[in-house]
Amino acid sequence: MVEAAEILLILLRLVLFALALGLTLVSFQAYWKNRTKRLESAFIGFAFISMGVALTNISTQVQTRQTLFHIVETIPFIIGFSMIWASLYR
Repeated sequence: MVEAAEILLILLRLVLFALALGLTLVSFQAYWKNRTKRLESAFIGFAFISMGVALTNISTQVQTRQTLFHIVETIPFIIGFSMIWASLYR
C-alpha cells in the first residue's frame, strides 16, 4: 500500500510540473506575440514558479533535509509570485 501511495505521489508531482511548464509556455507565447511588460513579467513569474516546482521535486527525491536547500528551493517561488503580482499591477 505504501508503494502505491509513493507512485501516486510521484505521478501527481509530475502532473504539477507539467502544468507549471505548460503555463510557462503559454505565457511565453503570449509575450512573444504582444511584447508587453505585463506579459513579460507574467512569463518570468511562471518560469520561476516552474523552477521552484522542479527544485521541490528534486529535493523530495533526494530526501535531503538540509535547511539551506529548502531556502534555495523557496526563493524561485518568491520571485515567481512577485513577478506575477507585478504583472497584474502594471
